[in-house]
This record gives sequence, C-alpha cells and structure tokens, in this order.
Amino acid sequence: MALEMRSACERCTTSIAETVDAYICVHECTFCAPCTEEMDNVCPNCGGELVRRPKAPKTACSL
Repeated sequence: MALEMRSACERCTTSIAETVDAYICVHECTFCAPCTEEMDNVCPNCGGELVRRPKAPKTACSL
C-alpha cells in the first residue's frame, strides 16, 4: 500500500513538490512545513501527529 503523495497543502493550498518537505498524519492529510509549524505538528483533522513525509526515491523500486 503506497502513500498518497498529495501535491498541495490542505491548509493554505500551497503547491508541494515531491522534492519539498511536507508533513502527513496517519490518514495522509498533507501540510507544508510553515503550516505544520503553526499547528505545532498536530493534524487539525484528526488530532494526530504530523511527521515528515518520506521523499520518493530517485529511481522507482519494484515490490
């Protein structure tokens, strides 16, 4: 099961490229770094912890 790599912050709608730090909760809500800081790393949707989203590998891996 792969993460849904959303391309925009759910709070401010700023575009988030795959190479830029973004933060997600367990439900894959996605936020930019400045919004995450303002929200003290807490998801406003579920109250869960926001952690740095992993970056996609430079080459695709096959599972």
